[in-house]
Amino acid sequence: MSVEKMTKVEESFQKAMGLKKTVDRWRNSHTHCLWQMALGQRRNPYATLRMQDTMVQELALAKKQLLMVRQAALHQLFEKEHQQYQQELNQMGKAFYVERF
Repeated sequence: MSVEKMTKVEESFQKAMGLKKTVDRWRNSHTHCLWQMALGQRRNPYATLRMQDTMVQELALAKKQLLMVRQAALHQLFEKEHQQYQQELNQMGKAFYVERF
C-alpha cells in the first residue's frame, strides 16, 4: 500500500472511531436518562405524598388562623357595642353596676 492510501485508511478509521465513540456516549446518556426516569417515577409518589401532607398541614394552620382573626374581630365588635351601649345609658342618666376592686 502506498503512503497516501494508508493515510486515507487511517483517517477513515479515525472518523469511524470518533463516530463509534459518539454513538457509545449517546447510548450511555440514553440509558442514564431512562434510569433517571424510572428512578423519578419511583420517587414521585413519595414526593406527592409529602406535598399533600404539607398542603393539609398548611390548610389546617390557615383555618386556625382564620378562626383566631374572626374571634378577635367579633371580640372587638362586642367591645364597641358595649361601649356604645354604655354611652347611650350615660346620656339617659343610667349606668351599669360595676364592682370595683
